[in-house]
Amino acid sequence: MRFEFVKKILLGNLIAQGAIIVTGATVRLTGSGLGCPSWPQCTPGSFTPTFHQAEGYHKYIEFGNRTLTGVLAILAILSVITVFKTRTDKRIRRIAVIPLAGTVVQAVLGGITVLTDLNSAVVIVHLMVSIYLVAVSVYLYDLYVHPNQTPTSVVSAISGKAVLFSALAVVALGSLVTNSGPHSGDADVASALPFDPVTLAWIHAESVWLFVGVLFAAWLLVKADVIPKSAIRSLQLLTLGTAVQGVIGYTQYFTGLPILLVGIHVVMAVLIWIAAVYVSRRARFEIQV
Repeated sequence: MRFEFVKKILLGNLIAQGAIIVTGATVRLTGSGLGCPSWPQCTPGSFTPTFHQAEGYHKYIEFGNRTLTGVLAILAILSVITVFKTRTDKRIRRIAVIPLAGTVVQAVLGGITVLTDLNSAVVIVHLMVSIYLVAVSVYLYDLYVHPNQTPTSVVSAISGKAVLFSALAVVALGSLVTNSGPHSGDADVASALPFDPVTLAWIHAESVWLFVGVLFAAWLLVKADVIPKSAIRSLQLLTLGTAVQGVIGYTQYFTGLPILLVGIHVVMAVLIWIAAVYVSRRARFEIQV
């Protein structure tokens, strides 16, 4: 089996894992959380939306999100098959199974989300599982494409983990903000968390500034040759993305959270998370050509 073919499958899996977060956010931003009011069927008696269904256009948005889950499952299955056929390393084989198992878990969580009328706690768990699966998919792709990697210094590895976990804190707090605000899932269901969204937004902003500080420290370590040069490109993209995200974040806050800007904010969050995972890997493992 050709290397390039497997590489494309693993890249497709990564893209799909990130895309499902964006489509899930679209469901919430458009108030389509119960566009398909039952599960696993969209509406009682039909797995697809029906013309006379009361949910209007919301049913198509929610059904689209569910359909992408099916695509994601196919890519996860292909990832397992292709990795097992082309690699004998038990570590990468174990990693290849995780996205598939995670997709099954996500399908169940999606059903629980609908059956509990968009319970915010379930929604947050749903998102964080996707965040984890994106990270695993990055690891899987990187390990397949660059199988020869050597550990870096302890300081470099710790700095990589600091970037990763500070980015994770930003994403988690961002999820709390969204689930406490006006875009919490469905216009007819009171699904928002009982927290002040303004207070959470400022706490989220403080976590972003902490993340910026961690990035600044990472650049100092690159200059000091503690973090390997192979991390520079990922760190550059992460820094640029963070700057753009900061502008978007403050703009959406001061303009009343327009749906389009919030959606772009989610897309950027996914891209930043992917870049943060790559920085973490490059800080822990150097590529050997």
